[in-house]
Amino acid sequence: MKYVMCCIALCFGMSTVTGQFLSKKEHLQKFEGYFNFYYSEAEGNIYLEVDQLDTEFLYVHSLRTGLGSNDIGLDRGQLGGGEVVKFVKAGNKLLLIQSNLQYRADTDNELEKRSITEAFARSVLFGFEIKETQGTKYIIDLTPFLLQDAHQVAQTLKNNKEGTYKLDKDRNVLWMERTKAFPKNVEFEALLTFTGEPSGRNLRTVAPNANAVSVIQHHSFVELPKNTYKPRVFDPRSGSYPMSYMDYSTPIWEPITKRFIMRHHLEKKDPNALRSEAKEPIVYYLDPGTPEPIRSALLEGARWWNEAFEAIGYTNAFQVHMLPEDADPMDVRYNVIQWVHRSTRGWSYGSTISDPRTGEIIKGHVSLGSLRIRQDFMIAQALANQPFAQSDTNYRQMLDMALARIRQLSAHEVGHTIGFAHNFAASTNGRASVMDYPHPTLRLTNGIVDFSDAYATGIGAWDKVTVAYSYSDVPEGIDEEQYLNSLLRTAFENGLRYITDSDARARGGAHVGAHLWDNGTNASEELEAVLALRKKAISNFSEDNIRTGEPYSLLEDVFVPLYFYHRFQTEAAVKLIGGLDYNYALKGEAGTIVTTLPKKQQQRALNAVLSTLSTETLAIPEVKLRLFPPRTYGYGRTRESFKSEMGVAFDALGAAATSSNMTLGLLLHYERANRLVQQYALDPNNLGLEDVLNQLVKAVFSPSENTAYRKEVQQTIQYTTLQALMQLSLHNGAIAQTKGLVNETIDQLAKELSKKEDAFSKQLNREIATFRVKPENFKVVAPPDIPDGSPIGSFQCFAIHP
Repeated sequence: MKYVMCCIALCFGMSTVTGQFLSKKEHLQKFEGYFNFYYSEAEGNIYLEVDQLDTEFLYVHSLRTGLGSNDIGLDRGQLGGGEVVKFVKAGNKLLLIQSNLQYRADTDNELEKRSITEAFARSVLFGFEIKETQGTKYIIDLTPFLLQDAHQVAQTLKNNKEGTYKLDKDRNVLWMERTKAFPKNVEFEALLTFTGEPSGRNLRTVAPNANAVSVIQHHSFVELPKNTYKPRVFDPRSGSYPMSYMDYSTPIWEPITKRFIMRHHLEKKDPNALRSEAKEPIVYYLDPGTPEPIRSALLEGARWWNEAFEAIGYTNAFQVHMLPEDADPMDVRYNVIQWVHRSTRGWSYGSTISDPRTGEIIKGHVSLGSLRIRQDFMIAQALANQPFAQSDTNYRQMLDMALARIRQLSAHEVGHTIGFAHNFAASTNGRASVMDYPHPTLRLTNGIVDFSDAYATGIGAWDKVTVAYSYSDVPEGIDEEQYLNSLLRTAFENGLRYITDSDARARGGAHVGAHLWDNGTNASEELEAVLALRKKAISNFSEDNIRTGEPYSLLEDVFVPLYFYHRFQTEAAVKLIGGLDYNYALKGEAGTIVTTLPKKQQQRALNAVLSTLSTETLAIPEVKLRLFPPRTYGYGRTRESFKSEMGVAFDALGAAATSSNMTLGLLLHYERANRLVQQYALDPNNLGLEDVLNQLVKAVFSPSENTAYRKEVQQTIQYTTLQALMQLSLHNGAIAQTKGLVNETIDQLAKELSKKEDAFSKQLNREIATFRVKPENFKVVAPPDIPDGSPIGSFQCFAIHP
């Protein structure tokens, strides 16, 4: 009996202590919302009230403040994952468990569902000691969870070789400025400080003290959408992003992997009306920190999308407004277009937080790099005909082109956040989509560059198709799959095309009609036009391309985008060599499966590409070189400048080496070379690798230049070509047939060089001889790096979707 009474007393004592945990805290500030929580300013802690166990909700982490470095990739407003989690009680703890939604059983059989749950791992994100029990409510200290490096800042710094950093507990605090509670979501913030020794230069350039780097991390607990959303099946031809999972309840004769598109939830107020307002329109908000005239341009470009929603019967269903001053852009209730500053020009991207169960987009977040518009301004400044000859305020045409681009960029990135992938076939298809990467469409008029049609205005015909596929209401009584197929079938019959990232990239991609930063239905014809425009613009280029009082070093920087103006159209044209024409073909649907481009078209592309290796193209006119003195004090070279192997002097030979290396890296890419071998084997009437190599050597080594300067430029191109051939012959990815043809070309070149007595030819022969003796010791003599080029984009597309 004594033992029993002791146990009762002990249990009673424990219950009393637990029940009094919050009541002992002084000056608690209570926040009421989706989760109630309490803030103790004295302790600097947040205590969360958990009133629903085993109830799934969405957990999102993000960065409210960034590092300001494109290279490191930790931006202001950057979204992290969106995970479905739930609190589970185990003894005196609550566990925050992330569900594994990659593997499921979509069935009513609970035991079958359990078998999948038990077959695959779950993840316990955190364990919380229960501080107090109030009936079915549990109080936990959320503070340690919020002070974690959930966004993996330290790992990102390490991966980018910026140093090894760790959290400093003494400098980590909850940040209450934007810690708030709402009926369907609660938002928390913490100021985290990472300490360590910097080992890279990027962090040093953006942090006031690179030994202590602080960011504000944001956490959101969000109510998951109700089950009124109906997922829509993914079609690879639709231009929509897929989400997928494996459904083990699928009959054996059907595919186990389920794919659905990602989209916002949109419904008509009146489903029977031909035109109707939406129950809840899709509303985006622009960062009020965006200055004019950029603000107006971004609002206009984003609003273009409403035209597509109008076309499917929605009235004012897509809206763009300024973000209210008291709103938090990280609040998941707001779709946001944010103006992001970095120390260098870099990516813009569109991210989403979606419901991992269904693909329903909950929050779209666009990050636009603020320096991007300045690059477009500089491109126009380089191409304009002596814009500052009469007045230093004559910047209107350059600004207009830059604003035209930023409107398109706003529409492009918003497009990612409403569910759409890149369409890189649009540029060869009448500028049919804002989801392409557009190069300015410029033409020569009476010897002057015409900027009037630089960028398209409004969304394109393809954009309306993607909106229709993703968001249109299927008429009652019509099968959804048949209806959606008919939308795509009609689009393709009308000449529209859709090809996305991996098929369009110059290195690895082989599609002849899908490219980045290009123009024109015929890539080689457009390259010829671009080279002609570039030549005239270089001829017009003068000191009047900068303002009075600016150093000539800035004139050199303005010249960079002009000299390399042909780079992206070269990438497009080179893909025609060994290129393929194909679509994302489905059985039962019309369309090209795959064909090889005819020899005539490949040959024209080869001719155009080889012209980018000519001295005529790459030799900067001597009269222009007089405009580029050694760099002015205080205006050193940057990543956007020409590089130099000549000390303080401008390196005209290095510029030619850089540009020729760019072309050769594309033309002699091992995958292209391998395709040419196979292409010729299948059809001896088509272009083969041997043809390409012979024409390359002839184009680079046969012409004879009549001035010492142009001869040196030519020899620079020749040396770069030999290096590229050697590199291809040793590439692990090159098939034996490719290596054999390349080595034969090098041997033949050595024979021709041995007939010459000049010092340069002898040097090339010495290098070939050394290469033959010990090829394993060969190292490419890298030319100066090409300045930054792609304004946005990467294979990850920088449309980020969890």
